[in-house]
Amino acid sequence: MIFQQFYLGCLAQASYLIGSEGEAAVIDPQRDVDLYLEAAAEQHLKIQHVIETHFHADFVSGHLELAAQTGAKVYLGRRGGAKYAHQPLQDGDEIRFGKAVLRILETPGHTPECICILVTDLERGPEPWAILTGDTLFIGDVGRPDLMGAKLPAAELAAMAYDSLHHKILTLPDSIKVYPGHGAGSACGRNLSKERVSTIGEQRRLNYALQPMSKERFIELVTQDLPEAPPYFGLDATINKEGPRLLQEVLAKYAPLSVDQVEALRKEGAVVLDVRDPDHFAAGHVPGAVNVGLGGTYASWAATLLPADERIVIVAEAGKENEAATRLARVGYENVVGFLRGGVEAWRDAGPALAWHPRWSPNELAAALEKDPDLVVLDVRTPLEWKGGRLRGALHLPLNRMHQPGQIERAVPRGKRLAVHCAGGYRSSIAISLLRQHGFHQVADLATGYEGWVQAGLPTVPGGG
Repeated sequence: MIFQQFYLGCLAQASYLIGSEGEAAVIDPQRDVDLYLEAAAEQHLKIQHVIETHFHADFVSGHLELAAQTGAKVYLGRRGGAKYAHQPLQDGDEIRFGKAVLRILETPGHTPECICILVTDLERGPEPWAILTGDTLFIGDVGRPDLMGAKLPAAELAAMAYDSLHHKILTLPDSIKVYPGHGAGSACGRNLSKERVSTIGEQRRLNYALQPMSKERFIELVTQDLPEAPPYFGLDATINKEGPRLLQEVLAKYAPLSVDQVEALRKEGAVVLDVRDPDHFAAGHVPGAVNVGLGGTYASWAATLLPADERIVIVAEAGKENEAATRLARVGYENVVGFLRGGVEAWRDAGPALAWHPRWSPNELAAALEKDPDLVVLDVRTPLEWKGGRLRGALHLPLNRMHQPGQIERAVPRGKRLAVHCAGGYRSSIAISLLRQHGFHQVADLATGYEGWVQAGLPTVPGGG
């Protein structure tokens, strides 16, 4: 048997290819599917099965993309009710090819249609050796039960998850390997490990949600203190249920744009999205542009902070334009109209002024605070990071809330100079670009973030509540 895990770091998403005797299945594919086609071709496999463990909320799946390119059959849990051709799956169903046997477990909880897949390689023996757990069980956590909105209460889904875990997953032998759908960094859980494979036995011992407890205690544990779900999750789940458009169609309208065309779109309300790193953005950018660098969790932040119904123009380093658009399409943002031909250099050469802002070292910020007691420090880290320690006198506004109406106006005083920081300098650059859109122009960025401040030996105080 051929078994291959693919891991997309920017979305902390795992997908899988299983092959035997010339035939293959792909489980939970990302939207751009060339990597599966290339892997299958290299190993002389034909992809004939595409299995979704559930309707993903954090990315648009490539299941229909693969089906269109290979003729493969699409499989989903029977409770999904997708609006396109597929084979519904229920407990005990098997998909067999060559020496591979994929047996289905219905495991509702994260969503009602969730399934897990027991993997047997008949060349090894008649019993399963691995389980693909999708978003039912992660390494160190379980799938959060609150992403269905008003459709089903979180407590009801958590009760389903308890039964799925205790009556199905935890009845399996300790030796079975666990391959989840996500790792650390995914918003589909809150305590995910960086490890990408475990065993049932290890999770039985180490996973907080699998320790002996009553169903009532489990429900309480997995529904309390959950982080806010990114706003695009509902969009992606709907796209996956109704059927994503083919990626080629989405990117077909993506074209190079002149400075005049970008300026006209900008005046009409289009978002100019600058995907360069924070240093280059600070040195000069199109006025009003939002900075979300490709070097971080780009697609998630862009989809969290930008309106889904507005046109987007990309500003990128040469050769990075298609990557920027494709990564947005992975999370359901299909409204990119083009990119600034020639990048920022073209804008500068054409004459319009570029905006810029300073990036300070920790010592430069310390000196500025000593010189100007009215300088306001704005911390855009998460509440958990804030609780771990902060700069004295800092204000707190988490980045993921800055797009919400009125949040900036309530949290940030007008008429003051601002120094913005996150943990390492990525999120603060995003925050500054949003602040400038709201008329805050006296802004500076702590380039090394809070971590650099601490490493420089500068004072901190215990975090707020």
